[in-house]
Amino acid sequence: MSAGAKLPPFTPSEVAPRQQTLPADPASALSEGARQLGVPLDANQTDQLLRYLALIRKWNRVYNLTALRESADMLTHHLLDCLAVLAPLRRHTQGQRARLLDVGSGAGLPGAVLAICCPELTVTCVDTVAKKAAFIQQVAAELQLPNLSGLHARVESLADAYDVISSRAFASLADFTAWSAGALAPGGIWLAMKGRQPDDEIAALPPAVEVFHVEQLRVPGLDAARCIVWMRKKPV
Repeated sequence: MSAGAKLPPFTPSEVAPRQQTLPADPASALSEGARQLGVPLDANQTDQLLRYLALIRKWNRVYNLTALRESADMLTHHLLDCLAVLAPLRRHTQGQRARLLDVGSGAGLPGAVLAICCPELTVTCVDTVAKKAAFIQQVAAELQLPNLSGLHARVESLADAYDVISSRAFASLADFTAWSAGALAPGGIWLAMKGRQPDDEIAALPPAVEVFHVEQLRVPGLDAARCIVWMRKKPV
């Protein structure tokens, strides 16, 4: 991603129209949900995402990767919820090669989903829990995703620079940006997935961090508020 790329100003987005009911069949539901989100999947991506979901269910029997256990809930609350950020992310990266760090990634949400759908992204999922980082490594091996890796570390300790740093319900915006600021490349951006627009968290951000866009999302099959808070470092 070009560090000099022009980014939109901070403007709240309109909520997208409510989507139709999803089919009962998992593959059809995933394909239809992705279509409604404007990110149609090819057959290989659909297969990989469903295999990824199966791996989460398998590892959940031993490790607590996610509180959800039902496949239908996991498809909407995990896969489609993460796919909802794909089109907005592509608008910012413009199809260019970019390095993405997913902080507090857990089971790889959204990092693994983005790696499956965006081969041009190099995705690192970092988590302080070793078993969760190991799970990401297993996902990368079984799904043959050379652009995905799991890292057991604290984000504050990372020395590499990333074009995009993402999080999903990880921490307050102030903590998320403070802990990961050292890993943000010049011209890089933060992508924070939230439920309702977190006005209090936005107000609590330090002067050095600028919110340039809050993007409202509508996830197919999920009747809940979702948004992306886009941030960057203010020019010195």
